[in-house]
Amino acid sequence: MQELGGVLVMVVAAEGEAVAGERQALDLLGDAYHQGASWVAVPVQRLGAEFFRLRSGVAGAVVQKFAQYRTGLAVVGDVAAHVAGSEALRDFVRESNRGLQLWFVADLPELAGRLAA
Repeated sequence: MQELGGVLVMVVAAEGEAVAGERQALDLLGDAYHQGASWVAVPVQRLGAEFFRLRSGVAGAVVQKFAQYRTGLAVVGDVAAHVAGSEALRDFVRESNRGLQLWFVADLPELAGRLAA
């Protein structure tokens, strides 16, 4: 747990089971709820390749769970390689970053700045 920009954030370790669908999303949400976090920061490495293939539906399912439980999700790290090959993913990242539920950020200091704003 870290306080970033005045907000309690559960920062997920880079090592561990991939967030590959709803089950893993619910596990993260449960942990965040019990610790009082309103945001979860997940390193890019913890997201399976299917998350970045929008047709798979994994990103939609994960994001929907976070929205249902009114918990923010921050994907932390470099997604340039993923968006380089997909215009749809590039649009998804851009639109997500305009909203209040899902953000793609380079690092925790960027997340802290966005949360503080």
